[in-house]
Amino acid sequence: MIGLVLAAGAGRRLRPYTDTLPKALVPVDGDTTVLDLTLKNFAEVGLTEAAIVVGYRKEAVYARKAELEATYGIALTLIDNDKAEEWNNAYSLWCAREVLKRGVILANGDTVHPVSVEKTLLAARGEGRRIILALDTVKSLADEEMKVVAAEGAGVRKITKLMDPADATGEYIGVTLIEPEAAEELADALKATFERDPDLYYEDGYQELVNRGFTVDVEPIGEVSWVEIDNHDDLAKGREIACRY
Repeated sequence: MIGLVLAAGAGRRLRPYTDTLPKALVPVDGDTTVLDLTLKNFAEVGLTEAAIVVGYRKEAVYARKAELEATYGIALTLIDNDKAEEWNNAYSLWCAREVLKRGVILANGDTVHPVSVEKTLLAARGEGRRIILALDTVKSLADEEMKVVAAEGAGVRKITKLMDPADATGEYIGVTLIEPEAAEELADALKATFERDPDLYYEDGYQELVNRGFTVDVEPIGEVSWVEIDNHDDLAKGREIACRY
């Protein structure tokens, strides 16, 4: 199993930082970035390899590749997303379809979170679970969050932002454990998703899998401080959190 980070998006709501950097390389604690924190988490749970899907301002990630490898002891493979500024992240994850065959811990490149999330997902492996989503069942939800309805013993029934928060079991935080056995079916679902609409999210690919009868499991992460950084308010919160990790 290796790490996988989606870091191809433009992050326009974080300008001027993202005029020259992808979101994953915007500093959140001194010179430390979300990508640094994620690779640190991967290293702490024993991963020695990771792939990063890059696109927007990818040259900034290429420039830091050797430094990141030396700092975290993780061999990095960079995967170019040729449509990063045109299409949404269902296509971005599909670009890593060969990597999925090795089994991955997937982390969005804009999610500040502690290593306890990776540890929780790894502890939940087994019993036929092929895809496990990290789920925050504590946080109060609003319209923007990626909400999940899950059923006991049946996994995800619905995953979308377009849901009444009161109906949701919790929020998907942007971290997933994907076993090798799920790779081909997930890649096919992602392809169907972005071919239907290139603006769709990879979570819509998860919904496609569910619609096909595939069980996508969830694992609650407990009371954890984390944030998805989409805008300047999120960045301020991320900077408050990141210094703890």
